[in-house]
Amino acid sequence: MDIEGFVRRNIGHMDEESLRSILAERIREFKDIGTERSLRMADAVIYEVRNTLGTDGMDDGLREIISYPVAGVGMGEMGVGSRGEGDFFVHRKIADIVSSTQTGAFINPEAQDDGGVVRTDTARGEVYITTAVDGIHSRLSEYPFLGGFHVTRAALRDVCVMGSRPVALISDLHLADDGDVGKLFDFTAGVAAVSELVDVPLVAGSTLRVGGDMVLGDRLVSAVGAIGVSGTPPTARKRAEPGDVVLLTEGSGGGTITTAAIYHGLFDVVWETLDVNFIRASGAIMEAGLLEVIHAMTDVTNGGLRGDAHEISSTTGVGLEFDAEAVRSMVNPRVLEMLEDLEIDPLGVSIDSLMIIAPEDVSHDIMGAVEDAGVPIAEVGRVTDSGVPILMRDGEMEELRPLFREAAYTQIKKMVGDETPQDFDEMKRKVEEAARRAIEKKDMVVKLIGK
Repeated sequence: MDIEGFVRRNIGHMDEESLRSILAERIREFKDIGTERSLRMADAVIYEVRNTLGTDGMDDGLREIISYPVAGVGMGEMGVGSRGEGDFFVHRKIADIVSSTQTGAFINPEAQDDGGVVRTDTARGEVYITTAVDGIHSRLSEYPFLGGFHVTRAALRDVCVMGSRPVALISDLHLADDGDVGKLFDFTAGVAAVSELVDVPLVAGSTLRVGGDMVLGDRLVSAVGAIGVSGTPPTARKRAEPGDVVLLTEGSGGGTITTAAIYHGLFDVVWETLDVNFIRASGAIMEAGLLEVIHAMTDVTNGGLRGDAHEISSTTGVGLEFDAEAVRSMVNPRVLEMLEDLEIDPLGVSIDSLMIIAPEDVSHDIMGAVEDAGVPIAEVGRVTDSGVPILMRDGEMEELRPLFREAAYTQIKKMVGDETPQDFDEMKRKVEEAARRAIEKKDMVVKLIGK
């Protein structure tokens, strides 16, 4: 529970004595303390929040700095983090803020690629440094090892698909005030397991509490970053060309599939997700010297094939045509069985396959290298000049559109639904305005401090 947030929401709508009493009661739900101490804690929180609201004597510039551009749209209602249309829109606005800076990245978030890239010169020539960061699946807070394992795979995947060789991992670990310290160790063990399996060292990290003293409970919120290097330009999505073939490795899922399995009581499916096949497949491609002939690589994660195909088409202008049965054959059989039994669209969730786009004349070499690494792979489609992604199923053509949220894979997600809000255009306008004001603030501070 965010006790600071509780006070901020209610301090202007509730008499202070009632606020104090209710907050103290909430605190005692989490803390084994007496009434007097809980009331003193409540007083301290109310005191601090009240002080932050007294901005009358503050100059306009500082008031602008410490406030944020209110969009009036919540994360949940916009679908942020749910790998759908709303999430993609917000990420494009974040990319706009990043791309407004003058820092000269080789690939920045504007490209909507899996990782970012900077280029530097060395005595041996140009070197491309790829970085990526992923956050733990929010529903794996109670399963830290699995959370650490899968988020580490995710960060490494994002580096690998850029054609970069992973060389280091970093971890950012946040556990709320009442969380058992054992969660820290279990999460780190999950990260370390992947690190050892793929021989990429975990070199640094940070460990903090979620919200310090202001967030009660035991929620785990963490992230893992990966760093990779390459001597050639990355395999960015924008290189995909009409006539290329689309290859897909077998996907058994990661954090999303694990979450679906656990919260439906299908625990045996969790075993299917515990592999490092994606990293082994991309490593085999690098070892075979095939990176230079590949036009693009990505992982099927962002809202499933629907989301990734849409993002590739929207950022490159090319079309993608997939064969439904071929795609279906590249989902781990036990995972596919679970998804179909639960009526979860396999095309709308992250299955963690490696998607490779390359000229047809080199596709057999790529498939051979991946199969030699023990990872199943198949041709599932082609790149076209249509500009839209489509799926061919039983002779019928269907445009692959991302849902507002990824396919609902838990009961609570089914209740929330994936329908696009009627006022989505207005929500986008508000979000866009907030992003514009954020850019203005950044520009103002840079000008004030001087570059």
